[in-house]
Amino acid sequence: MVRIRYNVGLILIVNAVMTTPRLAWAITGSGHYIEECLNFVLTLDNVDLYLSQAAEEVIKMYGFNLNEIRDKMPVYRDKAASSPPVGLFYSGYYHTFVMAPATSNTVAKCVLGIADSLVTNLFAQAGKCRVPSIVYPCDIAPEMETTAPKGKMVMVYPRQIDLEATDKLSTIEYTEIVKSVDELITCVKARLVTVVKGSNA
Repeated sequence: MVRIRYNVGLILIVNAVMTTPRLAWAITGSGHYIEECLNFVLTLDNVDLYLSQAAEEVIKMYGFNLNEIRDKMPVYRDKAASSPPVGLFYSGYYHTFVMAPATSNTVAKCVLGIADSLVTNLFAQAGKCRVPSIVYPCDIAPEMETTAPKGKMVMVYPRQIDLEATDKLSTIEYTEIVKSVDELITCVKARLVTVVKGSNA
């Protein structure tokens, strides 16, 4: 197994020998159906949750308690410039990377190959290790209904540049784009079935 040592919210890899690969799930600062995304994550096993700096603030706005999430799965925060956890992709620690929800800012950076944060670095390194990524962008249509804190639904109108970035993201190797929570859940479950079948082959 991979033995890891915790230090101020970071992972330090001690011995990268893997027995059961895990799922890496990253949340950015978008509130777009974040409650549904997080509630689904919390039903899964063998998941590590990664939070951008903005995501830490947003999940609190939507009523989630970070300590309660930590009771159910490891949570890693964006606290170091070098993003140490990305090294886990190179040891086979993760079989899949999920980014949901993903802000337009994060999507734009990923499209340009910019990896200057924990989440964008995770996406970049997953691709370089040929680990499949599933991304749920917050900007997927010219007119959208989205969720605000306290259950309020609001309309949002993504710009053309945001929609173009989402389209371009879908062309990046090992990347699959989903456009709804239902599609996200179906895609993740299908991927997990594939991983299990592969491990039993």
